[in-house]
Amino acid sequence: MNSRYAPAEIEKRWQACWKADGLDSTPEKVDDNGFYALSMFPYPSGTLHMGHVRNYVITDVIARVQRMRGRPVLHPMGWDAFGLPAENAAIERNIDPGDWTDRNIEQMRGQLEKLGLSIDWDREQATCHSDYYRWTQWLFLELFDGGLAYRKNATVNWDPVDQTVLANEQVDSEGRSWRSGALVEQRQLNQWFLRITDYAERLLQDLDELEGWPERVRTMQANWIGRSEGAEINFQVVGQDATPITVFTTRPDTLAGASYVVLAPEHALVEQLTSGECLEAVRNFQAEVARLSALERTSDDGPKRGVAIGASVINPLTDQVLPVWIADYVLADYGTGAVMGVPAHDQRDIRFAGSNNLPIQQVIEAEGAAAAIASGEAWTDAGVLINSGDLDGMESTAAKAEVTRRGDAAGWASAKVTYRLRDWLISRQRYWGCPIPIIHCPDCGAVPVPREDLPVELPRGIDLSGKGGSPLSKQESWVNAPCPNCGKPGRRETDTMDTFMCSSWYFLRFADPHNTDAPFSREAANRWLPVQQYVGGIEHAILHLLYSRFFTKALKDRGLLDVNEPFDRLLTQGMVQGTTYRNPSTGRYVAPADVADPDQPKDPETGDPLEVLFEKMSKSKYNGVDPAAVIDRYGADTARMFILFKAPPEKDLEWDDADVEGQFRF
Repeated sequence: MNSRYAPAEIEKRWQACWKADGLDSTPEKVDDNGFYALSMFPYPSGTLHMGHVRNYVITDVIARVQRMRGRPVLHPMGWDAFGLPAENAAIERNIDPGDWTDRNIEQMRGQLEKLGLSIDWDREQATCHSDYYRWTQWLFLELFDGGLAYRKNATVNWDPVDQTVLANEQVDSEGRSWRSGALVEQRQLNQWFLRITDYAERLLQDLDELEGWPERVRTMQANWIGRSEGAEINFQVVGQDATPITVFTTRPDTLAGASYVVLAPEHALVEQLTSGECLEAVRNFQAEVARLSALERTSDDGPKRGVAIGASVINPLTDQVLPVWIADYVLADYGTGAVMGVPAHDQRDIRFAGSNNLPIQQVIEAEGAAAAIASGEAWTDAGVLINSGDLDGMESTAAKAEVTRRGDAAGWASAKVTYRLRDWLISRQRYWGCPIPIIHCPDCGAVPVPREDLPVELPRGIDLSGKGGSPLSKQESWVNAPCPNCGKPGRRETDTMDTFMCSSWYFLRFADPHNTDAPFSREAANRWLPVQQYVGGIEHAILHLLYSRFFTKALKDRGLLDVNEPFDRLLTQGMVQGTTYRNPSTGRYVAPADVADPDQPKDPETGDPLEVLFEKMSKSKYNGVDPAAVIDRYGADTARMFILFKAPPEKDLEWDDADVEGQFRF
């Protein structure tokens, strides 16, 4: 095999090798079943790095082995081409993101061809081309028709200077906008969601089917789904006919130890329950919390702050009157947006109670519990109940069921299973993404674009200043559209889809890439799915893989598929690491070209000794290796052999030029 040969010629050379070794040039067929070998497709940044090379060479070897065994093999490639980087590049370079993306695709395709990969380029797809995203829109409408796509208010990152919504990636670790440097605020906007939570239990239970997946990945997905068994408990508001405050807890056995109830600052009941004398403090605190990210609010290390709202509720187990607070560590979209504060047995609660002089009542007794609570550490393990009336002496595990049973009989509690998993927010207030095929009519509401009118194409050549809200909202000739139901003037949806939407079904399109009547046929999907071997980075262990699993199950329920899981076997290849020079005093990375003596490296600006590390290849660390340079000097064979034999595929690989030279000599 040599990089100057086309894939068809490479196959002939492989067959010649088999014959020269005394083997049948037509290997015995293992079976007639197709084998689908797939690498996670790349974002077209314009240049390959050695991490790409490792991914694709591993998959290529798997595909070749199966092909030699006489199996028909599907080994396609495409481009995850929508998203924020292209829009940023367009703003910085004053070019059209489509032109920039197509140029990068052409360049990266040429680099891949140099590696001699046995890819079926006839099936190539780019998610930013309308012949692909037409079907992304079609599938959105399929989910919409099935009640799995809906719109509701959600919290977003808001840049108060540029007056625009920011993706999480555009907010730095200090909570500031990457564009203006302003402190980002949290605002409520109408957003589109997919009901992935309807599939939470199936997504969790079916992990047991994925025996060909790394245990680590299955555990990560299970933790992300986060199944919790507990109870919903209603606390009646004192002196008002207001709706009871409902909390979810996994520890109903600690109910007697509740000393307050706390709401998220955004909770719908806050305005209704806040007394006049507390109103100013509550509004000031709400404004302050709005500037914090969800990560900052829920961090274990951050302070737990809040204010009382002047309302009280009744503990349904003890009849004790408890104050109602709002606090930064409670989120409106997690659970019920309300928490019962049990400081002695929850670490966040004990910190909050300590900061606000709230009572701390121990209700679980075990060896060491009292000492821990006295030192400011909540006791969260099992024990026996104390200070809990006639429940005293009961094992806490048994008390969970008993408290729930009593509450259910009295109408103030019910058993409940919840999940950490939230519904999938797919709205993005940016240009370079798949348009959501909805027209908003003042009379009919949100109306789907008729499928025969798809694709809803992105307008090209628009101003991308990066300021002032969604760029699409300013394109009046595109936005204004008649309602498909009644014909009255309407407006197109100006949000675009999360790029994970495009990558959650691309493996299905590869099975039937030239179908102009549907995104894929059931026959083609059944022919190739599930993917027998999927190869990609561990960084996609949760979101991409979870969303792809959800899509597959939802489309099966819609009658479009027969398979239940998209990927039979998963290999998560390790990182490719390069030699890295770092100043330990400043944290600054230094390019190898600026290091005069590699044996005694020093910072050329300060003279400080430099650390020599192996870290993941990155432009910012100046440790990347251009695959083209390796191929041009040593050939594709050497590049492929080194990337395969330097380390096991699941382990990180340390790039060493001397080892490459040795591989070349071999």
